[in-house]
Amino acid sequence: MADVYAVTGAGPVGWTVAEQLADLGRQVRVLTPSGSGPRHPLIERIAGDAKDPDILRTAFAGAKAVFHCIHGSAYTASAWQAELPAAEQAVLAAAHEAAAVVVFPESLYSYSAPDRVMTEGSPRRAAGGKRGVRTDLLRARAAAAAPAVSVVAGDFFGPRVRMAHGGERMVVPILAGKNVSVIGSSRQPHSFTYGPDLTRAMIAAADRPSAWNAVWHAPTGPALTQTELAHAFAAAAGRPAPRVRVLPGWTLRAAGLFSADARELAEMLYQFERPFIMDSAASQAALDVSPTPLETAAAATVDWWRQQG
Repeated sequence: MADVYAVTGAGPVGWTVAEQLADLGRQVRVLTPSGSGPRHPLIERIAGDAKDPDILRTAFAGAKAVFHCIHGSAYTASAWQAELPAAEQAVLAAAHEAAAVVVFPESLYSYSAPDRVMTEGSPRRAAGGKRGVRTDLLRARAAAAAPAVSVVAGDFFGPRVRMAHGGERMVVPILAGKNVSVIGSSRQPHSFTYGPDLTRAMIAAADRPSAWNAVWHAPTGPALTQTELAHAFAAAAGRPAPRVRVLPGWTLRAAGLFSADARELAEMLYQFERPFIMDSAASQAALDVSPTPLETAAAATVDWWRQQG
């Protein structure tokens, strides 16, 4: 019987992981609440709750690896704390029963010294809010009986990446010939990861037992300012470089006194007001992966957005 690879969630990461696995000729099961996911002869779509042990037992039966790609229902620490730890523990327990490794996409939120270039060896002890939730999740994965791998990405962009700084907030206005608005600063270097590079690294980590029980970085190119990323999208779209307007941090913090959404976004302003840079050299060598050139990644991103109309 051929190896099976299970994917929970069909957001931009889960969807792309499933597609890439199927393109490699692997049998894939995608588990989502509604049974959604890519259509492909090698992809089986299952509807169910990722916290239900019986559903997980069915989805993970015979699985060699599980890619756990669900996200919180809201961009708040309270939603994350209420939803994510329980789901991860259920998935880790079911994966242990199936003798499968669990691969997680991860963010840079847990890094507690972000003013320095972040490597795989940098401290991950951030506390409080959404950052603390990510720290706790990493600790729980390390303590689990099932082998686990976390692959960290910067803010990502690419096909299917909608709600992101390099997503609809930037590409949509560029395609419409409008100005772009960014938060924090348009001139500070920031690490942006191309989504398909993150998922390729996740698959590579799953295939290498020597890479398990560790945290790796997705292959990520040189840090870019938000202006540079916007100009790359404009060049790919054949559009004039947009004017980039900046929403200063103080305005977002002030809005946070009255708006919960603004308050949650203001929590992450430190990533955009100062240099926020990750290094992926060690992971690129260990996983044999490399970042897609910016021009190629920007072109694929713009092409996908154009297909959305």
